[in-house]
Amino acid sequence: MGRGKIEIKKIENTTNRQVTYSKRRNGIFKKAQELTVLCDAKVSLIMFSSSGKFHEFISPNISTKTFFDLYQKTLGIDLWSSHYEKMQENYRRLKEINNRLRREISRQRIGEDLDDLNIKELQALEAKMASSLEAVRQRKYHVIKTQTDTYKKKVRNLEQRHANLVLDLEAKLEDGIVENEAYYESAMGLANGASNLYALRPHQNHQANLLYHGGRFGPNDLRLA
Repeated sequence: MGRGKIEIKKIENTTNRQVTYSKRRNGIFKKAQELTVLCDAKVSLIMFSSSGKFHEFISPNISTKTFFDLYQKTLGIDLWSSHYEKMQENYRRLKEINNRLRREISRQRIGEDLDDLNIKELQALEAKMASSLEAVRQRKYHVIKTQTDTYKKKVRNLEQRHANLVLDLEAKLEDGIVENEAYYESAMGLANGASNLYALRPHQNHQANLLYHGGRFGPNDLRLA
């Protein structure tokens, strides 16, 4: 038996309408693919269902942009010029509104143009200023903490370098490698220059003594200046 004719009108049943759409959509896409292969045609189909779902078919030998460019060239029209002009106009309008609001907000934050604000707007402005102040304080404390940690790390590194230099010098003293006091003074000067935190001077028996504000500590006693 042949298929019966179907009256062309909207299918009221939602389920039947969706099933019919799906079947016929696949059929149209199949025909478009066959037309592309058999005739080397460039085919593009764009479909939206009643529920808003998007479906598209385009020949594999052409991109969507190229297809629209070819369409514009063939008909001698520009699909985007009017739309672009509207977008530019809308952009200029929004930019003007944004600049005006920024100027108003800037003046209000320094205490100007407050006469037209009601109590709720003033309270909202006060809350925003308090929030901004808190953000500035947090950033300030973060910067201070970062700088402090960096300086502490530098101090620890210098202390370690100084301690290593002094230990190396004491080892040479114990082994008798340092033969004269002038060489000892030169080496201690090098240790002092490396740290910039300590003041060292030699004892007559070639042992290290640390000067701190004019005071003298015992031999081989190393402390922070």
